[in-house]
Amino acid sequence: MARASKLEDNRQRLLDEGVAMLTMKGYHGTGLKELLGHVSIPKGSFYNYFDSKEAFCAEAIVHYLKPFIVQVDACLAAPNTNGLVAIQNYFNILINELEEQDFSGGCLLGNLLGEVGDTSDPCLKELSHSVHLYRDKLKEGFARAQKEGSARSDIPAETMANLMVNNWQGALLRMKIEKSTQSLKECCEHLLDGYFKR
Repeated sequence: MARASKLEDNRQRLLDEGVAMLTMKGYHGTGLKELLGHVSIPKGSFYNYFDSKEAFCAEAIVHYLKPFIVQVDACLAAPNTNGLVAIQNYFNILINELEEQDFSGGCLLGNLLGEVGDTSDPCLKELSHSVHLYRDKLKEGFARAQKEGSARSDIPAETMANLMVNNWQGALLRMKIEKSTQSLKECCEHLLDGYFKR
């Protein structure tokens, strides 16, 4: 039992560190030796936890997304907040976090889509699933906002969610180039406080 717990703990530490390294250095810049060194796990033991680097990356994508889904849910569950404001609050939290991180990293999903999305079937499958899961979570918020009357109803909630994800990803790329969250703020302002608003 203790051994199983230790293995799972090591696995989680590898995923935590792996997400950080993949976000900052990319798939090809993330070396397994360096990863193992960062979490003080003996060299050569990586394959006790993951079948391959591709399999590890696919699991890191799932691991990366979970906190964002939890964060969206928390914003949507906030009392006395309509769906549109809840989504605005969620993206404001992300903007603040990115400013605190000096605009580094961006989004692991977007980074990997550009780097390995069309060359790794396991990663592509998980990236596609994660992007759709994230989109569907935002869709819940937009659908609620439409029912409440805070968002326009002539555009499907799924279309709104797709537009938000697509524009946000593009704004993240500009943020990395310009070292500024201005593009992210404009994305939110023009969509959440403009185009989507009733």
